[in-house]
Amino acid sequence: MAEEEVAAPKEKVLRIQRLFINLLDTYSSGNIGKFLANCVAGASLKEIAEEEEEEDEAKSAAPESSSGKVKEGTFQIVGTLSKPESIQPDFAVETYSMISREDLRTRLLECDVVIYNITEHTQQVEEAIWAVSALNEEVGHFEKQKVFILLSTVMTWAKSKPLDPDDTDIPFTEEDYRRRKHHLNFLDHINAEKIVLKFGKNAKKFATYVVATGLQYGVEGGILHAFFKMAWLGEMPALPVFGDGTNVIPAIHVLDLACISKNTGPGKVQKVPKENAFLTKDLTQEQLDHLLVNLRMEALFVKENFNIRWVAQTGFVENINNILKEYKQSRGLLPIKICILGPPAVGKSSIAEELSKHYKLHHIKLKDVISESIAKLESTVAPQEIVEGDEEGEEEEEEENVEDAQELLDGIKESMEQNAGRLEDQYIIRFVKEKLKSMPCRNQGYILDGFPKTYDQAKDLFNQEDEEEEEIRGRMLPFDKLITPEFVCGLDASDEFLKERVMNLPESVVAGTHYSQDRFLPSLSNYRDINTDDETVFNYFDEIEVHLIHIDVGKLEDAQNRLAIKQLIKEIGEPRNYGLTEEEKEEEEKRAVEERLAKEAAEEAERERKEAVEMAEKIACWEEWSKRLEEVKREERELLEAQSIPLRNYLMTYVMPTLMQGLNECCKVRPDDPVDFLAEYLFKNNPEMQ
Repeated sequence: MAEEEVAAPKEKVLRIQRLFINLLDTYSSGNIGKFLANCVAGASLKEIAEEEEEEDEAKSAAPESSSGKVKEGTFQIVGTLSKPESIQPDFAVETYSMISREDLRTRLLECDVVIYNITEHTQQVEEAIWAVSALNEEVGHFEKQKVFILLSTVMTWAKSKPLDPDDTDIPFTEEDYRRRKHHLNFLDHINAEKIVLKFGKNAKKFATYVVATGLQYGVEGGILHAFFKMAWLGEMPALPVFGDGTNVIPAIHVLDLACISKNTGPGKVQKVPKENAFLTKDLTQEQLDHLLVNLRMEALFVKENFNIRWVAQTGFVENINNILKEYKQSRGLLPIKICILGPPAVGKSSIAEELSKHYKLHHIKLKDVISESIAKLESTVAPQEIVEGDEEGEEEEEEENVEDAQELLDGIKESMEQNAGRLEDQYIIRFVKEKLKSMPCRNQGYILDGFPKTYDQAKDLFNQEDEEEEEIRGRMLPFDKLITPEFVCGLDASDEFLKERVMNLPESVVAGTHYSQDRFLPSLSNYRDINTDDETVFNYFDEIEVHLIHIDVGKLEDAQNRLAIKQLIKEIGEPRNYGLTEEEKEEEEKRAVEERLAKEAAEEAERERKEAVEMAEKIACWEEWSKRLEEVKREERELLEAQSIPLRNYLMTYVMPTLMQGLNECCKVRPDDPVDFLAEYLFKNNPEMQ
């Protein structure tokens, strides 16, 4: 014990080891790097447990100061990125993209441990072979041991013959690696494994390892993400199981997909022929090869020689709840639970329908819930075909279920007969509560349309069943957080507004609904009556601190409720579900491009139309101006001519005769200065002076 206590401090001052991992922006390598970035090199499990306890205490005492603190002695993670535009992970010290082989060789030589992951990208096989070869060439210059780890796949064992043909349950172990036979599509992988193992003969200087990883799952989901997504979205009635479903895959049995389905989606699986498996768009050829393998393996070397703190040592099925929790947290898949209440004709169903499409939630309408529940009970009590080989325990359980369902059906029929076709609250609340507790509503969330209507209904629906139901003053009412809505929207409008809205509805819409005059007015009056008491449904939500989003639809003056929907989306926030798929993104981008081109074309046509109109107006104005200019010139000519007649007459009568005589005389005499002669002649012979 003393020696261990003395040796412990020395481990804590170990030199920080530099660790290289390729493609840090991918699922597998990214999670490996993130985990190793928080591991202390050379630390024992006992020390790790003690450090984690100290960290938890420190975080609870001062969470702000403890956040972002790097452990002493942890690995320094460096590595490459698959895409130049990828952002460097927080846990990485350095990342490289578009790097030359010579520069990459230099980076690898700086590292103590090199991990090459070839499980996700086949093109990395060639680079891994080059990397181990480049490091092997420099073995003579190593100052201390370097480690190279190749993360390969169990598909290099996929075609191995059973150790005992009569007992196929005997698993392969590490000792059988020379007998392994690879899948035809993974020839490059097994060649890489052989090369890596060959270069590890001088283990003191250069140790090499090959890790044959099985089907990877956890956090974002890995290969199983496609099945998680199918189950989560609930768009398929059953999850596909390729083949007969009896093959064994390292890490998970294919029938275990039923477990995913039960905890996430429809709760059913459907066998799909192997040849149809390739029609699944979300799965690549390499992923399908993993899912169709039939191989039993056991990692004895790891269990006996490595002191590992397993996250899911017991397997996928036993840890499904933790795996689902990791999966939902890493993908941000959180439920949104909404309740929309208000008077009749205020627009609850139309708004709920739009919100359910926007957030991809389950729209819960009371009428549908009741009909579905009764139909389910009737199918349960209906005669079932007896299948040979059924176990007695299962038969007894089915008989009990049938008896319970029949008893409940009888109670429902009796209740409806006594209440003129209406169900009592106890049955309605039971059906709605079962719906809210169903896996789709618990996972994706729901929009509860127009229910509960009273304080007591809300209390009975959302109460915590394992708590005492007595109301204690000064203390919050016990409620089931799993099904209680996160957002409660109270729509309202004046009676006049609602009556006018119903009156403007087409007759075809009103016929047979509660919007008819004989049903709408009593329904509206009843709503106003039950919401004037001290204990209304809104009071219940106030008491459990689920605050109301109040919207007066009448004041918005929007018949389509677009403004109300926009306001609710702003209050609720961003969706917490899957975003658009690649196909939907392409379709959305295509639609956006088409809309942009159509908009640009419309703008261009409008601009050309305006230019044509302006040009026509300019031409018309020019013609009008030219016409008016000619008219002005004509009037000026006529005016000048009219003004020149008296002057012309005067000149012709008094000036021109004398002037002509003077010119003739000037021509005869030919004086030296004709102008003076003519002036003197005109002066002497002026008719007025004579």
